[in-house]
Amino acid sequence: MKAATGGARKQIMVVVGEASGDVLGAELVKALLGRNPNLKLFGVAGEQMERLEFEPLFSVSRLTGMGLVELAGNAGNIWRAFRLLKRALRERKPDLVVLIDFPEFNLRLARSAKRLGIPVLYYVSPQVWAWRRGRVRQIAQCVDQLAVIFPFEGPFYQSFGIKAVFVGHPLIDIVKAEADRETALARLGLDPSEPTIALLPGSRRKELAYHLPRLLRAAEILSRQRRLQFVCVKAATVERAELERLLDGSGVNVPIAEESRYDIMNAADVVWAASGTATLESALLLKPMVVVYRLAWLSYWLACLLVRVEHIAMVNIIAGEKVVPELIQSDFQPETVVRETRVLLDEQPVRQRMIAKLAEVKEKLGAGGAAARVAELAASMIA
Repeated sequence: MKAATGGARKQIMVVVGEASGDVLGAELVKALLGRNPNLKLFGVAGEQMERLEFEPLFSVSRLTGMGLVELAGNAGNIWRAFRLLKRALRERKPDLVVLIDFPEFNLRLARSAKRLGIPVLYYVSPQVWAWRRGRVRQIAQCVDQLAVIFPFEGPFYQSFGIKAVFVGHPLIDIVKAEADRETALARLGLDPSEPTIALLPGSRRKELAYHLPRLLRAAEILSRQRRLQFVCVKAATVERAELERLLDGSGVNVPIAEESRYDIMNAADVVWAASGTATLESALLLKPMVVVYRLAWLSYWLACLLVRVEHIAMVNIIAGEKVVPELIQSDFQPETVVRETRVLLDEQPVRQRMIAKLAEVKEKLGAGGAAARVAELAASMIA
């Protein structure tokens, strides 16, 4: 799509709902502007999108939630954002709406856009193959084009008559380490010769509260048994002060890494990751990991009723088998984290088998170029 030489300036609303969506949104914004620098882009953004030629109407940090119960606790911000975006749709009438993940919010916004005759491109589709399959009908009614990031999703949606294109996984282009282990760890005052564990407790405040105290207790137990060091990787959507408050109460030294996320993850010997995008990031770096997750008990009970997949970690779902350990809800105990970690540190055949399986998962995610393919879809939809 060449830059417009006359007529009205094309506008695209882009809406993300979490830190991971902000990363994908930033790559997409770059690709869109690379095709047409005259585009006007606006919507919901995080730190990375706000650094680009993008007009933020609302901050993604005010939208983040977890389960159904936790989302309800943030209803005020969610409702304010929804009303703001609906008004922007009516008043600005963008040529296209691009929605990235965050289905509870974005599918409702898609319905509003369709009522106004605005085409909708959905990037990172709702995981209806895993739970709440009834949403397929809603997607068919209000989404014009799906850009899916897992190879099995295209045939699934197409079987329901929905236009879906596999664009590859966007993290293939994003997750890259630039510094070697020694440089990455030295920046934080850590010893490159010591075994290192990276903590990725999540991108939401509730996730920190549910996950970090147990991970820190596991760190205390493990550090009494052997020499090693820890580092906590901060997500863009959590406040450093909140992270520091939780870390200061622990009995171990855990510096915070805000920059060079992938350098730190790549330097780690083992990653403790909250289930979510972090597990795929770790897989792409071929890092052995222990996956953890906790929810409010009501949210967990509802999820058990609705979820239709055998595994929770996307790495295991893609592999079709249990490649990495999943410690969910009551199984997530400090002692269990310690036991699984000792296996990955001490038993080389287990460690090497996991790395080999992670390499197979990486291969299944495609060859890269997802953002460029989505930008091409967007260009064809507003041409």
